[in-house]
Order: sequence, then C-alpha cells, then structure tokens
Amino acid sequence: MRAFTCPNCEQLVLFENTACLRCGTGLGFCPETREIVAVPNHGQEGPWRCANCTLARCNWLVAGAAGLCASCALTRTRPHDGDLAAGPIAEAFVAAEAAKRRLVFQLLDLGLPGVSPHGPIEGSPVFDLLSEVGEPVTTGHLDGVITVDLAESDDVHRERMRRELGEPYRTVLGHLRHEVGHHYWAPLAGGEAHGAYGALFGDERLDYRDALERHYEQGPPPGWVDRFVSAYATAHPWEDWAETFAHYLHIRDTLQTAAAFGLLVVGPRLDPELMAAPSSAAQPRFDDIVADWLPLTYALNAVNRSMGKDDLYPFVLSAPALEKLRFVHDRVEAVMLPGPGR
Repeated sequence: MRAFTCPNCEQLVLFENTACLRCGTGLGFCPETREIVAVPNHGQEGPWRCANCTLARCNWLVAGAAGLCASCALTRTRPHDGDLAAGPIAEAFVAAEAAKRRLVFQLLDLGLPGVSPHGPIEGSPVFDLLSEVGEPVTTGHLDGVITVDLAESDDVHRERMRRELGEPYRTVLGHLRHEVGHHYWAPLAGGEAHGAYGALFGDERLDYRDALERHYEQGPPPGWVDRFVSAYATAHPWEDWAETFAHYLHIRDTLQTAAAFGLLVVGPRLDPELMAAPSSAAQPRFDDIVADWLPLTYALNAVNRSMGKDDLYPFVLSAPALEKLRFVHDRVEAVMLPGPGR
C-alpha cells in the first residue's frame, strides 16, 4: 500500500480515512487516479461518496450520485439490510469489504485485467459475502464467483480454524488473494503459458476432489517445505497456483508499504548487494523483489519476537517456491494494462 497525505494540509492519512484528523478536510479514495482526494461539500458537483459509505464504511468515490464504487459494485450477494444494521454480522461485513477494497486497489495498481476503476467489466470477479446464519458457507471460487464466509472476519473463529488446519497464517485479505488467484489461473497460467505452468506446478487434470480429500486426511507430504510456499499448496496444482499467487500479492503489497514509508533494512551481516533501498519502480525485476523481501522479513520477524509475538512472516521460501513466484511475476508483467504510474 502507498502512503497518502491530506491534499489540504499534507498530514499523513490512511487508505481508509474519510477525513483528515488535523484540518478536518473530507477525504475519499479516487480509484481512477488511485489517490486520496478532497471530497467537496454537499451541493457541489462530484465526485460523490460510494452509496455504501455508511453500510460498509466505504471511503471510495464514484462519478455519479448514489452509485456504488468500483469495489462495492463487485459484491454480488451480501446479508440482508436488517442483518447489517448492527451486531456481529454488520461488523464482519464491514471488515470483509475493507479487505476487498485493499485487494481491488492492488489489482488496479498491478494493472491486472478484469478490474476497472469504473466498476465491473468483462472478466471481473464477483463476490458473495455470506453469513452462516441459516446455512453453512464455504469460502471458495467457482466460475468467477468468489464466496467468503463472513465468520472469517471474527478473530476467535479465524484463529480456531487456523489452529485446526495447522496454518501459520490466516486472514480475510489472505483468503481474498487466494481465491482471486483461482480466478486469474486461466488468463495468466493458461494459453501459451500453460506448458511452463505445468512444468512448475504439475498437471491440474488430477482429480480435484480426491486430491483435497487426501490432503485433509493425510496432510502434506514429507519435505513439502522444500517445494511449496505452504502446506495447502501441496493439495493440488490449482491450490499450489492460488497459494503462490496470493503469496506474490502479499510480497508486492508489503514491499510497496515499506518503500512508501522509507523502511530500509541495513541490519547486521547482510549481503551488501541486499542493502539497497526498497524498490519503488513500477515494474521491478523479480530478483530485486527477492533481494528486498528476504532482509525485510528477517527484520520484521525479529521485531515481532522482541514484542513476544509469533513471527510476522512464518514462511520459508525454497528455490522451487521462488521459481513459481518468478513465474507469477512474469505472467503478471505479461498481461499488465496501462494506467497511472505504469
């Protein structure tokens, strides 16, 4: 995520801010420019706030009055308005939409196809944000529809599931990045890239249901850490792709944040070649990304341990996993669309 400032007084503001805490200027996020801008007073011409500014606490802007923003318009199904008036479902919905806005921002920022600052277009994923009240909900992806169980926004539920499944990391944003990875499998890993994909990830024609059942019954194979970014990536080549794609988005977003805030790791006994400032170029080389990423993760993990917390980045990137990440990087660059800053 980039660092943003108030356009009136230049105070640092957050991606989610609706007003500057220093000068009181109304603020909103403009998806066309991907910047925080001042919001005019009522009665003036737009831009206007998203129609979900109250329901989802959305701070994105739209070109016409009473419309949905480019992120909220991608939500196909959500709980009934009565359930969103107050209570845990309402808070879970707000948290899920906030995570989705970060996802859509990154997809726009990377120039990936299927997303537009003006709303849904051909090839856009759509989202069903559902509550388990009434019937069970399974987070997943099918034919361009990404379903998210709103219970994942609850810290207690999410931590229980993380422990039951033996996962080192589990967040709503992580779920969204994983599921959108499934959505981008065809445009990024299909076609002329499919042969290279298969050589790295395997044959996706393996029976998917059987593979998942086997994974949940037997767990990952011995030595999986030497070839995959996560244990779940071992379940099936499609899951390997989705986990790797999500991991790539984790890396790019965190490095963008580090660069925006001038976070530079020059810790003890680092390779001099790894001590350059974080990459801020719109299209950094993959080797530069790794050179920035690894020292940053060492430092962040050390800081967390100093606070008595678990590692912020509880992963090990083997050489085969890095090659899969390189493939994702190359495919993202191959389909990147023009836009501000690119």
